[in-house]
Amino acid sequence: MKLPNTESDLFLPSGESPQTVIPRTTHLAIGAHQDDIEIFAYHGILQCFQRNDRQFSAVIATDGAGSPRSGPYAEMSDDQMKAIRIEEQRRAAIIGDFGFVAQLGYPSSVIKDPAALSPVDDLAGMIRASGAEVLYLHNPFDKHDTHIAVLKRCLDAVRRLTGPERPKRVLGCEVWGGLDWLPDELKVPLDVDGQPQVSAALLEVFDSQISGGKRYDLAAEGRRLANATFFQSHSVDQIQRVTFAVDLTELFREDSGSMEDFASCILDEYREDVLQRIGQFEVD
Repeated sequence: MKLPNTESDLFLPSGESPQTVIPRTTHLAIGAHQDDIEIFAYHGILQCFQRNDRQFSAVIATDGAGSPRSGPYAEMSDDQMKAIRIEEQRRAAIIGDFGFVAQLGYPSSVIKDPAALSPVDDLAGMIRASGAEVLYLHNPFDKHDTHIAVLKRCLDAVRRLTGPERPKRVLGCEVWGGLDWLPDELKVPLDVDGQPQVSAALLEVFDSQISGGKRYDLAAEGRRLANATFFQSHSVDQIQRVTFAVDLTELFREDSGSMEDFASCILDEYREDVLQRIGQFEVD
């Protein structure tokens, strides 16, 4: 698997060849930035952690140059930040027992450009080569523009693939904005209660973000705990940490149908759910 962008980085913690490692992938996450997948795809990391029969791998689309920075990173140039974030993501791959992590190294502006075909080519190639059964992505309701752009490039990429090459399950997960508002029948609750020390270690790796002014480590843990507690009001908590996803499988299985229409249908259902709950207590 060759990545044409000279800014790209392919890292295989085991030291084996890409031809050996990449096809072993069963769970693949594609995120916009370094540290995104450790937040939204921790379920996949847990599913594969220290397993011989499963492998988690990751693809990062952008170069991370535009991240906010303060403290010890306040005076860092964009090029310095790119180098730091590549190395942080490599360390996370070791801690999380990833098969591989491919950092495509595109500026966000390129990912956001619908006419730029190279990112789609790269993503299609990575998904095809990995043969992953489960694909973790950003969700259509995320409020970060680059996250949405990466999601749309992923949809374009999957639709280039033949049916057998496409993942069997595609999940849109939480980063910038939670999915607790989804009607319960549309939520996919993902149990992330295992290995909390691994989760903490993964996020602590990204010191350029945490010391740089964004406490993603505390925020991610808080959301997972809150999701578990507030998920169901009439039963005691069975697990302590949950992330939510929306099932994107049908959207990615079809060759037509827009993400806008998909999101619109869910928003309509949410609207009806809210109005029905209010309306049942109205006096005629």
